Amino acid sequence: MRKIPVTEARNESGPPAPDAEAQKISADENEDDNLQADLDRFRDLALRSQADFENYKKRAAREKDEAIKYANSALLEKLIAIVDNFELGLEAARAEGGNSPVFSGMSMVLKQLMDFLTDNGLQPIDATGQKFDPNLHEAIAHEPSKKYSEGVVVRQTRRGYRMKDRLLRPSSVVVSSGPAA
Repeated sequence: MRKIPVTEARNESGPPAPDAEAQKISADENEDDNLQADLDRFRDLALRSQADFENYKKRAAREKDEAIKYANSALLEKLIAIVDNFELGLEAARAEGGNSPVFSGMSMVLKQLMDFLTDNGLQPIDATGQKFDPNLHEAIAHEPSKKYSEGVVVRQTRRGYRMKDRLLRPSSVVVSSGPAA
């Protein structure tokens, strides 16, 4: 804080002149105003700093919760590729004979694997017959269809998956272009 020097004009005969007294009072009031302005500014700065710190704590907690919630996403993404190949193998075993022990054993293992993935928050996206949604589906082709209207998914070539509320992998789909002309 700075002090403003006040000069007092003194008469040789005694008390200060009235103008000098008024200047001293005016300087004291001016100093009080400056001090009050500084106090208000620092109080505002302290409140803003406190609010910023609270926001930082909330953001850090939210980021920590998200990191915990989606920690398994990389592992589950790798397991999805294995599930895809497993389903292809299951289809080949079905073609050999639907009642074979290999087919029934592979079916049980696939069910266990899908149950495990579901327990960990992975949800398959069923796209066939649904309206095409670019947020969930990846269109790889258009083809005419008598059964489906334009913009509806005709078939799914690769299943998509969601982890809790996030899209892990979009479904690869073929979209109807309407009835053939």
